[in-house]
Amino acid sequence: MKIALLPGDGIGPEIVAEATRVLDALRSEGLPIETETAPIGGSGFDAAHHPLPDATLALARVADAVLLGAVGGPAYDGLPRELRPEQGILGIRKALGLFANLRPALLYPELADASTLKAEVVAGLDVVIVRELTGDIYFGSPRGRRTNEHGDEEGFDTMRYSVPEIERIAKVGFETARRRSHRLTSVDKANVLDTSILWREVVTRVARDYPDVALAHMYVDNAAMQLVRNPRSFDTIVTGNLFGDILSDEASMLAGSIGMLPSASLDANGKGLYEPIHGSAPDIAGRGVANPLATILSVAMMFRHTFARDDVAARIEAAVRAALARGLRTADLAAPGEAAVGTRALGDAVMSALRSGNAIAMKDGES
Repeated sequence: MKIALLPGDGIGPEIVAEATRVLDALRSEGLPIETETAPIGGSGFDAAHHPLPDATLALARVADAVLLGAVGGPAYDGLPRELRPEQGILGIRKALGLFANLRPALLYPELADASTLKAEVVAGLDVVIVRELTGDIYFGSPRGRRTNEHGDEEGFDTMRYSVPEIERIAKVGFETARRRSHRLTSVDKANVLDTSILWREVVTRVARDYPDVALAHMYVDNAAMQLVRNPRSFDTIVTGNLFGDILSDEASMLAGSIGMLPSASLDANGKGLYEPIHGSAPDIAGRGVANPLATILSVAMMFRHTFARDDVAARIEAAVRAALARGLRTADLAAPGEAAVGTRALGDAVMSALRSGNAIAMKDGES
């Protein structure tokens, strides 16, 4: 199990450090885990004058999985677009063919009061958003800035999807729904966008291969409204890059904090890049107050999707829930007036719960 660790910027090194402790504990029990660390984002620019250094990409290519922290910070705001930290993430997704982004939004009962919605509305929330990750307006061309016929400067981007791109992400959506409650909602803007008209046509066609999955279509604006009005009406959502980015961040607040949501970005063979969906939070970087749970839960997703070890994933998730059951909350989760713990203290609680569980049973052939 060769894992590339890319801590990145801001709070990235702090939260990846806590996730690395989990990996170290599993290694001490006998799992054949190897890790190697490399820079990306702003730290990549500092090290090699590029947000995705060649050596980092080479490591990511040979690794079985990648664990990423976060990138970005005000020190890099003045860089040209192609050298901005965010290009490191976009570049590695494209280079590794990581087209399917899975973002679960699960409300732990212990955090019902941390959600911005009433507990009776959000209780039982368990949604997975399947987001296409290497197409759409983020990668479409032409794009840029120009002066129009009136002499005004304007910016322009191109939303673009091909049939094969839609087919492959639709299949991931249907397969994900098949493993859950057999309900899939496809989100688009087919009443306005030609790209979305094609999206809806292709998803509807792919649905014929999944007669056991109930498919519904929804416009993105309605989906955004329904996520806060009746979030439990959703189970699995499949959508494009732009809409998925927005909806998954919205869903994060239903779960109590963006600091609770992990993600997996997968290629066609199950190789994945795992990361929390939040940013680098430069305003709290270095203070030891960031929530590490989304990163630790990303490690759980890694064992489930890349290494096919549901037992390990479930054990990590149980350790996170045990820490929450003790009432420990970082500042993003704490109620007004409630005492908050730091990054390390919450990591300590997860580690304690992890160690108190049963040792991992080795599979045949592992040594």
